[in-house]
Amino acid sequence: MTESKQSTKGYISEVNGSLITVKGLEHDVRLHDLIKVNKQNLIGEVIQIYSDRISVQCFEDTDNLKLNEEVLYLEEPLSMELGPGLLSNIFDGIQRPLDKIFEMEKSGFITRGIDIPALDREKKWHFTPLKDIDVQVNPGDVIGKVEETQAITHYIMVPPNVKGTLIKIAEEGDYKVDQDLYKIQSEDKERTFNMIQKWSVTRNRPFSKRLTPDEPLITGQRVIDLLFPISKGGTVAVPGGFGTGKTVLQQNIAKWSDADIIVFVHCGERGNEVADLLRQFPKLEDPRTGRPLLERTILITNTSNMPVSAREASIFSGITIAEYYRDMGYNVALQADSSSRWAEALREISGLLEEMPAEGGYPAYLASRLSGFYERAGVIETIGDHEHKNSKTGTLTVIGSVSPPAGDFSEPVTSNTKRFVQTFWALDAELAYEKHYPAINWLESYSNYPGYIRKWWEKNIDIQWIELELDWFHCRNQVNLILSRENELKNMTQLVGEENLPESQQLDLFIADLIREAFLIQNAFDDIDNFTSPNKTIALIKLILLLYQEAKDLLRQGYIIKDIKDLEVIDKIKRIKNTIPNDQVNTIEEVKRNLLDQIESLKKSYGVVRSY
Repeated sequence: MTESKQSTKGYISEVNGSLITVKGLEHDVRLHDLIKVNKQNLIGEVIQIYSDRISVQCFEDTDNLKLNEEVLYLEEPLSMELGPGLLSNIFDGIQRPLDKIFEMEKSGFITRGIDIPALDREKKWHFTPLKDIDVQVNPGDVIGKVEETQAITHYIMVPPNVKGTLIKIAEEGDYKVDQDLYKIQSEDKERTFNMIQKWSVTRNRPFSKRLTPDEPLITGQRVIDLLFPISKGGTVAVPGGFGTGKTVLQQNIAKWSDADIIVFVHCGERGNEVADLLRQFPKLEDPRTGRPLLERTILITNTSNMPVSAREASIFSGITIAEYYRDMGYNVALQADSSSRWAEALREISGLLEEMPAEGGYPAYLASRLSGFYERAGVIETIGDHEHKNSKTGTLTVIGSVSPPAGDFSEPVTSNTKRFVQTFWALDAELAYEKHYPAINWLESYSNYPGYIRKWWEKNIDIQWIELELDWFHCRNQVNLILSRENELKNMTQLVGEENLPESQQLDLFIADLIREAFLIQNAFDDIDNFTSPNKTIALIKLILLLYQEAKDLLRQGYIIKDIKDLEVIDKIKRIKNTIPNDQVNTIEEVKRNLLDQIESLKKSYGVVRSY
């Protein structure tokens, strides 16, 4: 990333925080290309070009920089090194490996100008060739594979802009990432390649075609999977004030979701919070393999005391790496925590450039930058052959948390993010203080994916009850209706008291409360309740809705709400979430039979009295 091609030199004419002005390069550079301050070894990105100067944002501290210091033009944009060794690693916003830096700098601080390759140049990987020589290869074709971790196979692909005849390929064996592996001849020119690809963070990686999302990303969080689902390849905003559980929710999704690879990007969160996560993540066990979760995770970390320019680059660094694994046919989930801190970095750089501020002091192009980030999510058919890839389709799901000041969802970052995402999980401070986790407000949240993923639920979830013929889609609609009625009755309840409402409305309030307690609240630290399978999710909510259906029938026959509330089975329903494991869903059938038996007993006991 930092090797100079020794072409053109300029000099510093002005220093203003992380922004420097350079003269002498204005006729040679391109927007987003890199420059290097030679003496300090600092890297910067060209963000504005004028007739007599260029503006450069530096990715490190600019203290003690002097006027007229020499600047080199590196003739390349900020790019990611893509290859084996990304998984299980922790990088900063410009892809410097933090574990390697810590080995060199025991103080815990990053020395300015430090230059370490992103991928380990000494470690050897076992390469298995998958192509024969003298065959035609195209962009995206798989040349060979490397077992990057026990969970993930890394496919060595022809770079997106290369095609020709494969005239040489290495034999199976152990190689370093920068050793030559194969040679391609195209248009009377031979080019040699190793395991590393470099790709600019500002460019989308190419794909064959974009597909419609039709499969849910199963998170194991009941409120999400039923009410506000996300598809693989979808986009989500998770806004919430301090203490509403954004980090715990994201960690749970990283651990339990059925994404193959997780890219976790910290954009300026507090140092102690990030340090906490870095201590905890290596200890998390992957429920799929029993191995450390870190083996299918990449962490990109920029804390609040790191330079703002690197923070601004971090989410694009993360999504470039995520696209690379997507192109191998994997389901990748990128989690950005939080885009508000990233936007603050954007605002600070805009202020240094003396641009006209828009709402909240943010630059007028905040919306276009956010859309440029979220639009890179999606379901795609990969380029090249699909024979050796994990799948011919790859997905990239983007989950971005937002930290609105004082929980105000009308502020610019939240309101602009809302324009570009299809799912909105609004975290509520009141629910969080009531220890309701996940604290997703069911009145302010929404998802636009149910219509797309409905067929997947019909095809893959087989909970058929003759007593209640509702599928996932109709269960979702009915739960939303009950919760909406509860909200409508809230003011009336405060005026006249719940006991003075009609019996049918009291039933709505009772079932809404049962849905909250037995279904929506989920304990992230309980061994059974921390993850709920799709089958258990549907069985549990159908049991509650069956009670609702039978209770309405009882009320029509003249029974009173107290008869229903006194049923012993209700306590069992409340305990299902943390007493019945996911692999024992059939046990819920026994609770259902118990419910129907108790209702039948109720009818027999009072049938004579209530019959008229």
